[in-house]
Amino acid sequence: MERDECVGSVAMREMAHETTDERTTKGAALRRTAGLHDHLMPKEGWTTRGCAVMRVAAEQRRLGIHVAVLGAAGGIGQPLSLLLARRGSELASLRLYDVANVAGVAADLSHVDARAPVRPYQGTSELADALHGVDLVVLVAGAARKPGMSRDDLFQINAKVVFGLATAVAQHAPNAWLLVVTNPVDATVPIALEAMRKQGAGNDRKVIGVTSLDAVRAKKFVGDAVGVDPARIMVPVVGGHAANTMLPLLSQCSPRFAFTEKEIEDLTTKLREAGTQVVEAKAGAGSATLSMAHAADRFVGQCLRAMQGAKGIVECAYVSSSVTELPFFASPVQLGRDGVETYLPLGPLNTGEREALQLLKSELARSIQKGTEFARSA
Repeated sequence: MERDECVGSVAMREMAHETTDERTTKGAALRRTAGLHDHLMPKEGWTTRGCAVMRVAAEQRRLGIHVAVLGAAGGIGQPLSLLLARRGSELASLRLYDVANVAGVAADLSHVDARAPVRPYQGTSELADALHGVDLVVLVAGAARKPGMSRDDLFQINAKVVFGLATAVAQHAPNAWLLVVTNPVDATVPIALEAMRKQGAGNDRKVIGVTSLDAVRAKKFVGDAVGVDPARIMVPVVGGHAANTMLPLLSQCSPRFAFTEKEIEDLTTKLREAGTQVVEAKAGAGSATLSMAHAADRFVGQCLRAMQGAKGIVECAYVSSSVTELPFFASPVQLGRDGVETYLPLGPLNTGEREALQLLKSELARSIQKGTEFARSA
């Protein structure tokens, strides 16, 4: 075969030796391929259409984003990994890391009809390989909250996990986005950022606490209350990610609804107690894993869009910022190619929201200090 002769031209030449039915079938397939090429690359590409389509596929693989899930065999990690695997062409690879049982998860997901390869990495000896060349890391490793367990109890278990994994990210993928899902987020995000800083890395705009479950729940609860599709509703949830630090800004709900004071109180209480409700309903079998996986996948999708150059992507997230006097705060941010692009103001608050904001700040400040002090002394 000549060097510049392509698969498409060879296939066309071989049709001369085939039966009429064979030529008809193969010709239809080649015309479909050619049409796909004309749609994807109407004025450029190789001289034959079949090869041009293969060139497009190769370019898409090259431009994909490498994503790692740390804690992929856990209660959140497994459904989240499934949702991410289904994203297909957005990913160049999906790396699954955990201390045990991750090979089976990867084998299971490798049967999903999606393009991105799924690769398992198990144990600390393989952590560096899992992170090498990664663009975005989702940290979901750690223990789940059990009935009767406070977020302070959870801190004692998960602080070391987050510190160790964030240190590894700083060492092996210092330029990657680090999305922290592991609770208590109010404290683990300061731990993660401080751990990276101790390694000479840590970009404030790329270390992000994922609080999107609060926004997802707010959309659902408001939608149910007013009889509107939750997908059409947006509710900013600011402050932190704990029951006593989160604050839904129902006055800024879009579209706007005329809530009574009693309705605002009930909706706020329902949102703040939602996590505990799931923990108790599962009776020791876990916490909010499926809804958290959905919310995290949704947030990752927005990050992927921003990394690929999409504009105007606004999400609430818990980040290092100066929106308030606190060093970390969950608020609306605009995402860009390099993380948080713009820290948006909280907007006009009504009297009740202003009072609630002042009350939550002291509790949030304690969590931030606790996380920061842990990381600095580790």
